[in-house]
Amino acid sequence: MARPKKRFQQLIEEIDRTPWGPAEQALVAEAVALAVEVGDERLEYEARMRQTASANMGGATDVMLNSFAWCLAHHDADPQRFPADLDNGGADLMWQFKWMASSLRSSPAFSQEQIAAVLDDMEAHYRAAGLGLSGVLTARFEDAWDAGRMDDAEALRVQLEATPRDDHSHCDACGRSQVAGFYADTDRDDEAIQLVEEMIEGGFSCGEEPEHALSRALLPYLRAGRPAEAKTAHLRSYRLAKDNPDNLRIVANNIVFAAITGNEARALAMVEKHIAWLAHDGLNVDAHFAALAALAVALDRVTAAGHGDTPVRGADAPSLVPFFGAHDGPWSATDLAAAAWSAAERIGAAFDERDGTRGHARSLERMRALATEQYDVPIRSDAFVAPTPSAAPVDADGWFERAMQLAQFGAEHETLDALPRALAVEDPDKLAQLLSMRLGILIALDRAEEALQLLPERIAALRAAGREEQAALEERLELATFGLNTPETTAALEEAISDAASLPAWSRGDLAISRAALHLQAGEADAALDLAEVAARSFAEAEDVRLSNTTTLLAISAVLSKGDLEPAITLLDGFLAQDDLSTGHRAQALQIRARVRGGTDNYVEGATDADEVCRLLAELGATRALGDAHLLAGALWEDAEEPEKAVSRYRLASRLAGEAGGDSTGVDFRLARAMLRVGDAEEAAELFGDVLQREENAEVAAGSRAMTASMLARALGAAGEFGQAVGAHGYASELFGQAEEHADQAMSMTEQAKILARFDEQEDAIGLLEAAAEIVRRAPDAVGALTEVLHSLGQAYGGRGDERAFALFDEVAALAQQHEAEWLLADVTDSRGRALAELGRIDEAVAAALTAADGFAALGDLGSAGSSELFAGRVLAGNDRSADAVPVYRSAIEHAAGHPPLLQVAALELGNVFESLGRHGEAAEIRSHLES
Repeated sequence: MARPKKRFQQLIEEIDRTPWGPAEQALVAEAVALAVEVGDERLEYEARMRQTASANMGGATDVMLNSFAWCLAHHDADPQRFPADLDNGGADLMWQFKWMASSLRSSPAFSQEQIAAVLDDMEAHYRAAGLGLSGVLTARFEDAWDAGRMDDAEALRVQLEATPRDDHSHCDACGRSQVAGFYADTDRDDEAIQLVEEMIEGGFSCGEEPEHALSRALLPYLRAGRPAEAKTAHLRSYRLAKDNPDNLRIVANNIVFAAITGNEARALAMVEKHIAWLAHDGLNVDAHFAALAALAVALDRVTAAGHGDTPVRGADAPSLVPFFGAHDGPWSATDLAAAAWSAAERIGAAFDERDGTRGHARSLERMRALATEQYDVPIRSDAFVAPTPSAAPVDADGWFERAMQLAQFGAEHETLDALPRALAVEDPDKLAQLLSMRLGILIALDRAEEALQLLPERIAALRAAGREEQAALEERLELATFGLNTPETTAALEEAISDAASLPAWSRGDLAISRAALHLQAGEADAALDLAEVAARSFAEAEDVRLSNTTTLLAISAVLSKGDLEPAITLLDGFLAQDDLSTGHRAQALQIRARVRGGTDNYVEGATDADEVCRLLAELGATRALGDAHLLAGALWEDAEEPEKAVSRYRLASRLAGEAGGDSTGVDFRLARAMLRVGDAEEAAELFGDVLQREENAEVAAGSRAMTASMLARALGAAGEFGQAVGAHGYASELFGQAEEHADQAMSMTEQAKILARFDEQEDAIGLLEAAAEIVRRAPDAVGALTEVLHSLGQAYGGRGDERAFALFDEVAALAQQHEAEWLLADVTDSRGRALAELGRIDEAVAAALTAADGFAALGDLGSAGSSELFAGRVLAGNDRSADAVPVYRSAIEHAAGHPPLLQVAALELGNVFESLGRHGEAAEIRSHLES
């Protein structure tokens, strides 16, 4: 048995260092199974103690109850062999007792007598073990509160407050969170906020804290008129809670917050993301109750916002039928709200019957009362898609026009969707056109066999329309005129064109444009242009405006493929000035021009074109194409340095992609990036986290995930979440390393080091920078990364008076000179001066700082120039050379004129220098000047 026992010990060690989650749960299950196989109950006890804790954190209530019961029975039978505490740093058996009553209370399947028996058994065990009763009182308080016995709960809270804390008391985080929730539930909002803020300011955390406490403070913050704090709490709470199904209650609180703060689209997105969690833990029925009520509140608000018909994605899953009942088709927001209220009422009634109170009925009344509360706390992560301005066609002829417009834009999928209703037209000529479009789209989608089966219908429609020559031509050429690109179809087209003189003008144009399109696909732009000219003359002769314009667009594409941007813009401008363009052709031309303008750095003009494309496509109901157009508009506005406008376009693109069942990961990355640029760091961090999780699930390449992790780290840092930012930078550097992207890896490590240095973790910061410097030298061509890492390491050395700084500064300065990076040269010279000052080399330090100031000033960066001079003045004044410092300070003040904070500091310090020199009048003068 040596080998299985050795493996068991390896598993236990791995479990104890693995974070909670699926990987840890799998290890625990393996350890339990191995212990059972070995037949060693002592080993099984070690594994099951860990299983109880794991199941508690993962929301596997049935596993937790069974595992705890097994462990308690063995402990009671032989406390020496099965001790309450394994001394592994995890929760001991008596601590786990606190989870049991709560778990039984969470399902009405367990009677009040069973819950009371567990509480009494818990107290008996605590007394027998000589333990304090704080943990028991906490469990009794939770029981009374959850059952709706509010007077009993308040009395127990007071008793608990007066009871000395002990090793089995709730931790500082959980204790505050629990009481804060009770205060919020009993309308003591100020006291709830105070407890939560104590917890945050103290840095207290635990398994589900601070996210649970923050979610409990959301409504109190709103009612106290503190929307900014509420928003920050919501974004942090949700970001921390959103990946663990056991956090259903926390997410429910956050959904309610979004719903009543004008963020109905966000609330709906959260409902769709988490609704499947209802089926995660079948015994945690109380969490189901809370979540169903939150869903109902949110969906009522969605309905009130005018989007009650919106389908709620995921609500029709079979696992949710026990909650909402059977339903034909997708659930709308309105219908699902009613079903959620009904389910919550049913569950609440079962709890109240069990408890003999109105506790859950009271909770529902409080939730329904939220209908009268409304707060304005904008969060720009989600948006509803505006209804299409135009009404849907009412007959086949209307659908014919719609399909034609969609096809002329190139919206293949939307055209196919419109065709079945359009094909009911009676006019055989219209029918022939529709079938032609369908054939072309099928070929574009690589569905040639399906197209070949459809071809006889097209030929029959042509004959019915009296177009015998075209019917015979297509009968002979089959799919050649519909875009099929094979050697056979190309040869057939060439032969038909050479013998086309006797054909009608329209047929000659059809052959020419078909062959031109194949030339364009092959990169043969000039040949495509020659045939486009033939097609244009033929369609003009046939008086077919639609195909004449289609030919012009093909010619413009050929010109662009040659890289001739200016002629293409001229052609596009002229084309868009025509008064015979269809909406589809106009939208297509605008989209092409938007891209061209973006490619020539005319971003605002391009974005304006893209916005107009969005408007036109909305009129046509082209939802998938509309999403792509919003994405284009967002990208162009972002390039135009207008991230606010980019955010709104990206939000709509994301929503449209989601509604179409597509992958919104790419657009969500862009959305998060734009949010970060406009200062919405918390929202950006949340969305970057979502994107990273999706990329992990899809096993995206390490380099791509590294970029997302790096952006997540930046967002977390901007949001003030420095601890998490350090971890995210570390993960990004690990991924960049896997991708062998050495420069980016070193930069991530450098950013990580900067945060550590900010919190005086200097040794760790320098260690990271030294490793980064070694890594970045593997990418010598990445000069920007190389200089940034070496400069940062030099600054870290310099701050400690380490002479190694100067060799690094020399290397950075040489690179700056080599690459004519004048600002970097000034900056590293400033760093040299500061390092010299640390070593007491005053004259050299001042000279370097003033040289840096001159360099900054020559480049027009007067703020940096003033900062270098301020440092030089401080060095002089701090080394008994106040008189020498005066002109340096005066120059700093001059350069700081456009930088008020720098100006204020420099002026105040110069006043102090004057005072030290006994020049009181000048000191007063400089201070009065500052005040004015």
